[in-house]
Amino acid sequence: MADLVNLDAAVAIPGEDFSRVALTPAAVELLQKLWGIHGPLMFHQSGGCCDGSSPMCYPAGEFITAEADVLMGVFELPECGSIDFWMSREQFAYWQHTHLTVDVVAGRGSGFSVEAPEGKRFLIRSALIDAAN
Repeated sequence: MADLVNLDAAVAIPGEDFSRVALTPAAVELLQKLWGIHGPLMFHQSGGCCDGSSPMCYPAGEFITAEADVLMGVFELPECGSIDFWMSREQFAYWQHTHLTVDVVAGRGSGFSVEAPEGKRFLIRSALIDAAN
């Protein structure tokens, strides 16, 4: 059996040449299922007080991004399409030195994120960029 590897997002921040965010194989599998239910998807990482380590997954365009947000990367989800990963600019100021990996764990996250009814939730695992590369 082939080793499972994380899926890196395409670089989206001007002037950078490395991926800042990745998906675990479990996250890819859940996203493919959710895409079949909801259509195109997007992530937003707000860093708010309640679910700060949980990226929120929405149908694409349902969460409106603006100057207060940074596009961290774009995933090409196999058999589906592109998924943008956004972060609030304020949170990016704190996490700019980290590489983020979106993983899946059992449990219920926010009711606003599309994976909530699946009994699973997305979770961010982070590492310093030097350690991640």
